[in-house]
Amino acid sequence: MHGKRIALCASRKLDEMTTLIEKQGGTAIIRPAQGTFFSKGSELGEEMRTVIAMRPDWIVFTTGIGFEALLEAADREGMAAQWHRTIKEANVAARGYKTVAALKQIGVTPVAVSEDGTTKGLIAALYGHDFAEKNVVVQLYGDTAPRLRQFFLERGASYTELLPYRHVAPDEKTLETLYNEVVGCEVDAVCFTSAMQVRFFFSFAREKKEIAPLLDAFRTDVVACAVGKVTKEALEEEGVDRVIAPEHERMGAMIVTLARYFDAQAL
Repeated sequence: MHGKRIALCASRKLDEMTTLIEKQGGTAIIRPAQGTFFSKGSELGEEMRTVIAMRPDWIVFTTGIGFEALLEAADREGMAAQWHRTIKEANVAARGYKTVAALKQIGVTPVAVSEDGTTKGLIAALYGHDFAEKNVVVQLYGDTAPRLRQFFLERGASYTELLPYRHVAPDEKTLETLYNEVVGCEVDAVCFTSAMQVRFFFSFAREKKEIAPLLDAFRTDVVACAVGKVTKEALEEEGVDRVIAPEHERMGAMIVTLARYFDAQAL
């Protein structure tokens, strides 16, 4: 990684990643692209009461942290028993091992699980089930899930999203700087640690800039690096052909994997 400039889109563990990059001879460029998340508070309680009254046929949980935030909100709003009953009376699907582990806290085993922790894997696990005229509730973290929404709507389901958090978009000047650096090949790699970072950055590029030069840069001179499968999937959905990702979803492993990639390219 000697002499390489690595843009980091994360907003946490930056010191740790910067140190790893510098030990490999590279330079870390901080370009936070995730924004800020806030709990919805009482507003979330009202949304959950609507779901309880709906008596959904299916509830899909996509993140362990989101599931736990809903449990905390149910306790806070005095409706824990109703919320637990709603989950247990529905068919439950889950994405990722952390989500499955969180569901076990209340004795729920999902009927459909994404084996690889991706949205694509979750959709594959849901094939074969009938969703026509079914009420489907999907818990999201901060990112939307257009492919999941399309899957259910095409199968005749009534689709409702439940987001425990409200988010504030990242600074547009930061996104513009990163865009210019990628298109101008002023950075050698960009590290994304969440799907939300990918969505914000590429939405900015599509709305305020041109997407083709960005994709060309990632195809040729700039390496897109993802922390794990979900983030890698988000980049691929945005049209990035070449994505480097570690086998184990850890930020440190991501930097090591990127360094090995550069070493292999230098041979």
